[in-house]
Amino acid sequence: MSLLRLIMKISSEFESEIHDLIKNRKSRRAYVDRAIEPEKIRSLFEAARWAPSSANEQPWTYIYATKDQPELYDSIFDALNEGNKIWAKNAPLLLVSLVRRIYAKNETPNGSAKYDVGAANAFLSIQATHLGLNVHQMGGFDQVVLRNNLKVPERFDLGVVMAIGYPGDPKELPLQLMEREFSPRLRHSQNEFVMNHTF
Repeated sequence: MSLLRLIMKISSEFESEIHDLIKNRKSRRAYVDRAIEPEKIRSLFEAARWAPSSANEQPWTYIYATKDQPELYDSIFDALNEGNKIWAKNAPLLLVSLVRRIYAKNETPNGSAKYDVGAANAFLSIQATHLGLNVHQMGGFDQVVLRNNLKVPERFDLGVVMAIGYPGDPKELPLQLMEREFSPRLRHSQNEFVMNHTF
């Protein structure tokens, strides 16, 4: 652990009042064996649709697969790191967020594109919590394999892969993952990242 990490204050307590959807959102790894209703899947993308973006460009694209689409599902799953495959195999829905890094209106670079896709992903995750679903976002995947498997054009960057489903019983996970599920969520204290003054 870095020295900076050691001296930064972290806590599991809420320092200010926030919405219950944000309080209850957690990146769980245990999923119940239950398909997600199609209307709820559409609702996730509708939430992403209304995220803010630079010049209203909406530079996000999503590719998703349910378990009843094994070929497409496996094309996403096979790119995951081995550590993520252990638990993500139980998620009924896998989703890939893609970043269109060029403005559609004038073919110039969009420096806000990754930020905007992150906002859309956040909207999607909060909507999932509202629907009783869990979203676990992953950066642990092979970019080359995923790009090739999904035939992603060069104009897109890969964002994250999300495992989505109804929360399951953490006790069904391997021991080390189960322990992580029951551990408190830790966040940096506000005074570690909020300033009301110059550097």
